[in-house]
Amino acid sequence: MRIYNPTFGQSATTAEKVVLKPVNWQTDAIALISNSKPNARELLWGVRDKLSAHRQVENIKFLAKNSASQPAPKELLQEVAANYRAALLALGD
Repeated sequence: MRIYNPTFGQSATTAEKVVLKPVNWQTDAIALISNSKPNARELLWGVRDKLSAHRQVENIKFLAKNSASQPAPKELLQEVAANYRAALLALGD
């Protein structure tokens, strides 16, 4: 599995600097987000199960878009930004 940072190498759209703290994968809250295609949920639950061997998983929450053909609703993005330090997204099929 390869994990990519989609923002790497992109210039900022404003002069404002954002300081990001590293994610503590042992304790920080994580959102698992499905695009609602077949097998995305199963993939994410498998990731959660693997993480459970290394950390507690009570603060890992499964979330899903309503439709794979639509962008994530604003409310979902706001919930993730407000409550989670990391998000793992899965595309199924």
